[in-house]
Amino acid sequence: MLKLCRFKVLVFILFNLLTGFAAYAAKSSNEIDMYIRDDVYVDFQAFVAGRDLHEIKSFTGYRMRRDVVDMVLALQALKIGGFDKRFNYQVGKVTLRNTNILERGKQLLSFDTYWYADAEKIAEYAYISEPVFRKGEYLAGVFAHPENRKVFTIDSLEDFSSFTSISTPRWHADWQTLSSLKLKKLYQDDEWLQQIRAVDKKWADFVLLPFMPALNNHYKLHSLELLAVPGIALTFNDSRHFVVSKKHPDGEAAFNALQKGLRELAKQNRIKKAYIEAGFIPEKGTVKVLNSALIDKQ
Repeated sequence: MLKLCRFKVLVFILFNLLTGFAAYAAKSSNEIDMYIRDDVYVDFQAFVAGRDLHEIKSFTGYRMRRDVVDMVLALQALKIGGFDKRFNYQVGKVTLRNTNILERGKQLLSFDTYWYADAEKIAEYAYISEPVFRKGEYLAGVFAHPENRKVFTIDSLEDFSSFTSISTPRWHADWQTLSSLKLKKLYQDDEWLQQIRAVDKKWADFVLLPFMPALNNHYKLHSLELLAVPGIALTFNDSRHFVVSKKHPDGEAAFNALQKGLRELAKQNRIKKAYIEAGFIPEKGTVKVLNSALIDKQ
């Protein structure tokens, strides 16, 4: 009788362990770890502010930035396309392009869009989505430390010859654009945060960043501070796309859903409308695009 009781107890424990494991496995298979830069996640959370993400159609407001628009549109497109797995956000000072976690299948996709020239370099490992910005649509601001007053006098292409900038050849479109400006010096640093720090310390005069109208184009990260030169912009001879890992177990399903969702959002004109509302495609006449003639010649 004692042995029978012990046997029943063991069976009961084993049953609970197995059902618990099955539940954990089911939960795990429906959740995906997603690595994201801490400053982007903070601004994403501030913008969403507890709202139903998939009901958001207005992209004006607090903490709005291009990375946040990218992220919201990607999540909406995935949902529309039928991809319903949940994301566990792993927040930190991660830069996906420098860690290669997407190429290795450790990251499903990049919420930060890529230039096509950069995406093409990893096409062996990544699917490339429909464009969210076409060639010549994307404008960037010239950002410098607020006390570096000489930079704020830039008003023409010729003015750039007196100044230095910083970027990386890994970002082909940025590097190509800056190289065409005939700068005094173009410094190379492959780490994005180091680029920002170099401009904050005035080791380099300026860096190209997306406009941040909700923040008055005043970028702050911890003790680092940059401000856009008002009234001017630079454009790029390239398009921007999401990339999805081919090596991730959910990569193909996510890519197919993303493509379907992006097409539906584009059909409703919600992609371009989002970037216009957020200020990343400024209204004609509000900024002077200094290098538009150079782009047209390429």
